[in-house]
Amino acid sequence: MTYVEPGKEFNRDTNYIETRITADGRDGYAAEPGRYRLVAARACPWAHRSIIVRRLLGLEDVLSLSIPGPTHDPRSWNFDEEPGGVDPVLKIERLQEAYFARFPDYPRGITVPAMVEISTGEVVTNNYPQITLDLSTEWKQYHRPGAPDLYPEPLRAEIDEVAQRVFTEVNNGVYRCGFAGSQEAYDKAYDRLFTALDWLAGRLSGQRYLVGDTITEADVRLFTTLVRFDPVYHGHFKCNRSKLSEIPVLWNYARDLFQTPGFGDTVDFDHIKRHYYLVHTDINPTGIVPKGPNLHGWLEPHGRESLGGRPFGEGTAPSPPKSEEVVPPDHWVPA
Repeated sequence: MTYVEPGKEFNRDTNYIETRITADGRDGYAAEPGRYRLVAARACPWAHRSIIVRRLLGLEDVLSLSIPGPTHDPRSWNFDEEPGGVDPVLKIERLQEAYFARFPDYPRGITVPAMVEISTGEVVTNNYPQITLDLSTEWKQYHRPGAPDLYPEPLRAEIDEVAQRVFTEVNNGVYRCGFAGSQEAYDKAYDRLFTALDWLAGRLSGQRYLVGDTITEADVRLFTTLVRFDPVYHGHFKCNRSKLSEIPVLWNYARDLFQTPGFGDTVDFDHIKRHYYLVHTDINPTGIVPKGPNLHGWLEPHGRESLGGRPFGEGTAPSPPKSEEVVPPDHWVPA
């Protein structure tokens, strides 16, 4: 697959299906238990956010989860790791089928996460930034007892501001490095990325979380990039000024979140590495997937408790993942 355009900067298409699933159903889709299926590849950082938020809020019995395989072709994400290569609920081989069921001439990429209405088999939305915010706000009546408030109203302006910089400079910044089509574009992207990471390290040197003293949407959005940094972005995307493990504040912060229920137990390093190194054939034409790095450091003490903070605020940690959603141990622990 080709992502690099010679001589050009990488520009992400941010036009998504704007339909929302809301408490009042104003777009025709009300938040209801059992009505929708979240299709979210563990390989994808944008989809990984929705998996984490669903776990933290305890929506597992309300909103079912579909995990595509770690690779895709130019047509679509597929379910090649499911029995028979078919999603067991939606009965489709490719996510593309749900998009075409609603939009027969859908002209854009088939992306995850996607919310699919089970009864019709039609995609409702793939607007990943809005999906997680709506899970926090529009699905509130279905949250588990003790669910954290990931988007507290008094902090929303600050969360939005921090999240915007995290998106432009870090979440998308690693892609601007990896898919730069010229030396000039790469150099510019590299400098922007590490300027932002230095800013984040400074911000987090004196506070445990990005905004306030509890985990918020902003932390979820940053975590999914940080957890992929050393296995993928440092080498594959040439983001190689420093490994995450060589930036003490960010390394400790990322490990703090990783060791928090709902974060590390959703990480699938096997899917992550196979996705990037096998799909991006213009960057890695041999399709060789690196054996490293050693991942044991993710479970070492991080010391962030000394900064205070309350991970779940007035709430509690989520229960362990459902048995069918447990990431296989060999997908993150090296042999």
